[in-house]
Amino acid sequence: MLQDIFDRNRAWAAAIAAADPDYFARLAALQNPEFFWIGCSDSRVPANVVAGLQPGEVFVHRNVANVVHSSDMNLLATLEFAVEVLKVRHVIVCGHYGCGGVRASVDGHTTGLAGHWIEPIRRLAHRHAHDLARLADEKDRLNRLAELNVAEGVARIAETPILRAAWERGQRVTVHGLIYGIADGRLRDMRCTVGADVQELAS
Repeated sequence: MLQDIFDRNRAWAAAIAAADPDYFARLAALQNPEFFWIGCSDSRVPANVVAGLQPGEVFVHRNVANVVHSSDMNLLATLEFAVEVLKVRHVIVCGHYGCGGVRASVDGHTTGLAGHWIEPIRRLAHRHAHDLARLADEKDRLNRLAELNVAEGVARIAETPILRAAWERGQRVTVHGLIYGIADGRLRDMRCTVGADVQELAS
C-alpha cells in the first residue's frame, strides 16, 4: 500500500515538473498564505482544492467536524502561528453538508474521545432544538446544524485572545464562515464575518 503511494507521488511530481519546471522551486522559497483554513478532516474536503488555491496559498488546520474548542491547544497554536507569524489576512471556518461528525453528534452512538470532541455540536443542537424541529427532513436538520456549527466556530475564534490582540494592534485579519456542498462542489458564505476588514469587504 505504501509503495502505491510512493509510485503515485513520483508520477504526480513528474507531471507537475513537466508542466511547470519552476513549481517546486517557488513552493520551497516561501510560505506566504493569505488564508488560514479551519476545516473538517473529511477526506472529500481538501482545503486548497475546493477553494481553488495553490498549496502555498492556504495554511490549514483540520479536525472532526471543524469544531472550535476553546481548550484545543493544537488549534490555538496553529491559529497563533497563522496570525502572528504568517500574518494571514483571512481566517476561514469551513464546514460541509453531509458531515459525519455532525450526524454522530446527534445519533447518540459516539462515545469516548470522539464523543467528547463533538459534544459542542450536541449542545448546539439542544440550544437550537426548536428551530431545527421546524425542518421536516432529517438531512435538512443535519445540514442546518452544520451551518450553526460554522457560525459558532467563527464566534469562538473571534473571542480568542489571539484575534483580540491582533485587532487591538491594528492587524487587518478577518474571520469568515463558509459551508461546502459536497454534492455540487460549491462554497457558500454563511454571512457571519467578524473583524477589521468587514467594512472593506462590503464596499
